[in-house]
Amino acid sequence: MSGVFSFPNPVNEYAARVTAGLVVVLAVVTIVAGQWWLYAALAVGFALRVAGGPRYSPFGRLAVHVIAPRLGPAKLVPGPPKRFAQTIGLVFSGVALVLFLAGDHLAARIVLGLLVVAALLESAAGVCLGCIVFGWLQRRGVIPASVCEACAGVNTAPPTLTVPQGQQQK
Repeated sequence: MSGVFSFPNPVNEYAARVTAGLVVVLAVVTIVAGQWWLYAALAVGFALRVAGGPRYSPFGRLAVHVIAPRLGPAKLVPGPPKRFAQTIGLVFSGVALVLFLAGDHLAARIVLGLLVVAALLESAAGVCLGCIVFGWLQRRGVIPASVCEACAGVNTAPPTLTVPQGQQQK
């Protein structure tokens, strides 16, 4: 059962950035269209990525198998900070969905706007805010070092891992 909910480690940073770009597009469309099912689709997408990385997520599969390979060789980074970042995205998109369903459309749009900023930073600049928070929590002992030994000392983004050529994210 643990394999069903496993998250890849390492992950291709380019695939993560492409996925973030797709999230930006869907979130902006959701803000503009204001439809509950778009809020739900965004939250479900995050839930699928938290559960199994790109395995269950349409955005993840598109990024890993179609778009990222066209960007060049994989740049591998630790998976745990990326899963943590996806979990933060799930919380934000879930809160936005609940706010929207409760009738507070402005608050829902503001929460999604914050998500857009974070996803845009990841996509355009490679700055993963969730990864930064992960590193901060790890340095303070909230997240044990055993969760991601390759993440020790992470300040702004997960370090690039040295992995033999030919190994791909599954």
